Amino acid sequence: MRFRTLVIGCAVSIFLLYALLILSLFGFFEAGKFAETLFSRRVLFSIRLSLITATAATILSVAIGLPAAYGLSRYNFIGKRLIDTVLEIPMVLSPVSLGAVILIFFNTRPGGWIQNNIMMFVFEVAGIVLVQFVTTAGIATRLIKTSLDEIPLRYEAVARSLGATPVKAFFTVTMPLAKKGIIAAAILSWAKAIGEFGATIMVAGSMAMKTETIPIAIFMRLSSADITGTIVLIVILLALGMGVLSLVRLLGLPRYD
Repeated sequence: MRFRTLVIGCAVSIFLLYALLILSLFGFFEAGKFAETLFSRRVLFSIRLSLITATAATILSVAIGLPAAYGLSRYNFIGKRLIDTVLEIPMVLSPVSLGAVILIFFNTRPGGWIQNNIMMFVFEVAGIVLVQFVTTAGIATRLIKTSLDEIPLRYEAVARSLGATPVKAFFTVTMPLAKKGIIAAAILSWAKAIGEFGATIMVAGSMAMKTETIPIAIFMRLSSADITGTIVLIVILLALGMGVLSLVRLLGLPRYD
């Protein structure tokens, strides 16, 4: 009984810590200024930019992460363990360090050639999408691979024995079985992307009405001592993040807890 009380007490303590931090925001809450800030042109731009870039980065992450996860889950090849380890880089490197790596790359000859001949990324919206993609691609691949690992190989083997090609077996057998895991990976990757700050500010900067995502807007508002504006943006980011996590639970999707 004491052990049960101890472990539940630890869980409640962590909850109370986060609850206290969130409730502290309302000590500076001003209803009139809240609405004014929320519907200001600059804040609406930040929200729209964050939604667009996070969605684009998530689509790219899942589009590339799905086949990559399938390859890592189903086949053995030289360098597999190394690739599997490198996927952890976004979790090992801090966002600022990851952003610095990307920025340094664009100061090399290959990076400079890409910027001059294909697309500009530094201090551009494309840079935000790139950073969010780099931050979430490894995570999306890892989450999807976890879902694919739980699907027995014999299902695909049976489909192939009935004449299905590997591609057809993937789309008609594996994909439907892994659907919930893929959707959950996409949702969680989106939540990660929309809250990305450190790498984004390193690569795309903090230009108002151009590269100012919600996290960057929070930083800018706090830098100018605009506490109310900061709180509004934090509440928006918190609502978006908690909203998508609640969606995962509501749909009964894997949470990878």
